[in-house]
Amino acid sequence: MKIIVTIGVCLFTLGAFAQQDAKPATPPATPPAAAKSKAKPTKPVVEFKTMTIERADIPYDSQDQFVFEFKNNGSTPVIITNVQTSCGCTKAEQPTEPVAKKKTGKIAVKYDTKRVGNFTKTITVTTNVSTEPIILTIKGNVLAADPNATPATGTPVEKTGH
Repeated sequence: MKIIVTIGVCLFTLGAFAQQDAKPATPPATPPAAAKSKAKPTKPVVEFKTMTIERADIPYDSQDQFVFEFKNNGSTPVIITNVQTSCGCTKAEQPTEPVAKKKTGKIAVKYDTKRVGNFTKTITVTTNVSTEPIILTIKGNVLAADPNATPATGTPVEKTGH
């Protein structure tokens, strides 16, 4: 008999709690990322015309440069604090003066074109206006030297019959 009474009390208690009013569902809060997506997108403070420059056929020992142009869209001068290339075969020149608001600047990159074949190199740019680095890329293919070309001294190339 005690078991029947205990089971009855348990069922009564469960039934009583099951009858509570449900709380009205509240709409989920809008996450900050979703709220920002409705806002007008803003331009980056430092905006490059292109992030990658690719050249198909570069002559051997060419002196051509890859020039990355950028604009300062911010309200304060931009200082390029560091430009780091991915290897010693690539050299970069950064602006020596701050780039005023609404003005443009450039980063000139030179690849050692005595290295024949395809290449992909990155240039990491840091500025005073962002903690995130900007990654620029150069790609290309350096052609082999022409064995029949005249050397820069003007003397003809001798061919041997081997």
